[in-house]
Amino acid sequence: MLNRLSIQNYAIIDDLQIDFSSHLNILTGETGAGKSIIMGALGLVLGSRAETSVLMNREKKCIIEGLFAVQQKDAIRAFLESNELDTDTELVVRREIAPNGKSRAFVNDTPVTLAQIQQLSTLLVDLHQQFDTLQLGAADFQRQVLDALAANKSLVKEYQNVYSNLQKVQASLEKLKEQKTQFDKELDYYQFQFNELEETGLKENELEDMEQELKLLNNAEGIKAALAKAYYELEESETPITRQLRAAQSQLQHYADVHPSLPDLVKRLESAHIELQDIASEIDRIHSDIHFDTDTIDKLNERLSVGYKLLKKHGVHTTKELLDIKADLQKRLQAVLNMDEEISQQEKQQQLLLQQAGQLAKQISEKRKAQTRPMEDKVNKMLVQVGMPNARLKADVKEADLNAWGMDAIEFLFDANKSNQFQPLRKVASGGELSRLMLCIKSLVAQSIDLPTLIFDEIDTGISGEAAKQVGVIMKDLAAARQVICITHQPQIAGKATTHFFVYKAIKNDAITTAVRQLSTDERIIAIAQMLSGEKPTAAALENAREMVMN
Repeated sequence: MLNRLSIQNYAIIDDLQIDFSSHLNILTGETGAGKSIIMGALGLVLGSRAETSVLMNREKKCIIEGLFAVQQKDAIRAFLESNELDTDTELVVRREIAPNGKSRAFVNDTPVTLAQIQQLSTLLVDLHQQFDTLQLGAADFQRQVLDALAANKSLVKEYQNVYSNLQKVQASLEKLKEQKTQFDKELDYYQFQFNELEETGLKENELEDMEQELKLLNNAEGIKAALAKAYYELEESETPITRQLRAAQSQLQHYADVHPSLPDLVKRLESAHIELQDIASEIDRIHSDIHFDTDTIDKLNERLSVGYKLLKKHGVHTTKELLDIKADLQKRLQAVLNMDEEISQQEKQQQLLLQQAGQLAKQISEKRKAQTRPMEDKVNKMLVQVGMPNARLKADVKEADLNAWGMDAIEFLFDANKSNQFQPLRKVASGGELSRLMLCIKSLVAQSIDLPTLIFDEIDTGISGEAAKQVGVIMKDLAAARQVICITHQPQIAGKATTHFFVYKAIKNDAITTAVRQLSTDERIIAIAQMLSGEKPTAAALENAREMVMN
């Protein structure tokens, strides 16, 4: 709800503030008084393009501010949270136009883009001006109207959950099929690589162990010679080292009880003798185990050659990396086998969801179609009331492919002259007729759709008398549960106001400016009487005006 509109330095408005009521607000005034200027200022708050030509004083900036109450508006709260804006119960939207032409926008004092303002404005205000047919001709709005009348909200939500799951399954299935196609192209190559590694039968660290073994075999003769010489020196030479140690130990042992240091040396020589004997035994054992085998060397070289080729082919350096590649190839091959089963399961899931979505969409469509004739009848009767006796509305519901809202292509068709030549609303050009048509439609769905503030700018063009009175009645009913703001020249509509504002020109500092004042009951009667009979209303006009206001 728009609580307050403040305008500074805009066109011929110096400083103006309007506090709107929560029901039916009517603005009246002479032609040229500035009513359309007020709407232009409001348009800037709602995201219209700004021009420096609107500045009254070219040395000051223009500031236009709208204060909105947004309690319990989930869509607005969601917008504010998603854009990281303060989520207070009151919302201040401000536009500033500097003398240099730079325009800035703010929401609760936080700078925002024009696109954000425009998106937010659709949640705050529903503005209807002559020739403004965008919403009325939009397929989304036309669908919302039928769904509101058909009480389809919960059914549509259930359908959308199923449809969303269907979209996910279809996307997953498409991805799987693409992968399967790609895998099928590479399957033979993967199978060849896996078979090659499988047939080689490499074990963990096998290539590294074979390299070590081959190095040992290639040096077997030299190692055996070195071991034999070492054993000879220790045990078999004319004066073996072990025997020399034993002799030295024996000589020192003879004098061990004479010199205090000798017993320790004797023990150390004994330990050295024992260690060298053990070393000699180990050398002899190793010497016996080493054999120079050309057959084994040839086999190792052949096996390593195969392994090296695989390392080079796959661009790796260790047996472990080759085994990892083999395991990955095995997974890929298994994935191809599993993919057919997964695709089959996904296809079954897709068919199930398609069936569920189709059933729900059919129910939604039937409920929509059931409401077309009653809606047409009600709207067409209201069109007669608002001065359009020859106009007809027809709702065309055709079957379409499944989409986010069901299986219907919905279009409202209009015939202004009983010609039976119905055309899409988007092709109808009469602004006044379309505004009244919008009023009729919205009055039908007002209780079912959470409508924002409704603003009607001179939708009474071309009507008077009873038709104008009926427009006023419809607006009054519409405003019972929501805010409506209307600019009008018709006394019958002005008489239905909850709050009546009079727009007029005043002189301030030798300049003509637009001013607004809220009228009291007596002032309303006089203003409406003037609308009926002129500047000096007759007694009959005053009585007629009093009846309009009081009733």
